[in-house]
Amino acid sequence: MMKDYLATIVKNERIAENIHSVTFALDEACKVRCGQFGNISLGGSHLLRRPIAVCKVDGREVTFCYQIKGEGTQKLKTLAAGTKVNVLMPLGNGFFIEEKEKKVALVGGGVGVFPLISVLREYGASKEISAYIGYRNAGAVCGVDEFEKARKFVGVTDDGSYGDKMNAVQAFEADLKKGNRPDVVLACGPTPMLRALKALVERENLTCFVSLEERMGCGIGACLVCVCDLTGGAKARVCKDGPVFNASDVSL
Repeated sequence: MMKDYLATIVKNERIAENIHSVTFALDEACKVRCGQFGNISLGGSHLLRRPIAVCKVDGREVTFCYQIKGEGTQKLKTLAAGTKVNVLMPLGNGFFIEEKEKKVALVGGGVGVFPLISVLREYGASKEISAYIGYRNAGAVCGVDEFEKARKFVGVTDDGSYGDKMNAVQAFEADLKKGNRPDVVLACGPTPMLRALKALVERENLTCFVSLEERMGCGIGACLVCVCDLTGGAKARVCKDGPVFNASDVSL
């Protein structure tokens, strides 16, 4: 159930080039599905909260990873341990893997890799998970300690400075050509990556769910900032109806 938690920062640190991780201790435990997100209040002049996907949950401690992009995330990275903020969560529908889906492929790029860590932590013990993760360069590589817990982990970079020189979709496609076919694909990343992945899974007749990264205002479906187009011509609110959608249902 969604609640506005009082959260105390436990640690807030840089984990890669332009990427930080913040861990909060909530005032009480929160049940979170993989792929859901929280809306973090920064206070002061920052009236809009910052929606960030949950990376991992350990009891009352919740970790979010974020990229430094604008004033909000610049402010967030300055908050020290002991600072108290409000976090509205859990929000969104998250990922769900059916019982019959035994083999799972995770395809992620950019900050989209972090909600996929939550999938691995929730389903890693019960599913055969392969992770195809793309980074900009070696300086942006992070989360490897988590992804190495998958049955298979393929990390690649745009410039070849870590792993092969390719993107996450190309890495996944290369494995598909070797006959490594999953029952379901779960993905999160930049829209061009998701667009390429959607074309691939349609050719291969694979079930695929994508988590969209549209800019949000309220995070609860009231402001309509994050509306996306559905393939049937209708609209959907990414924060309320998503952020996870069947790839066949959304226009990318």
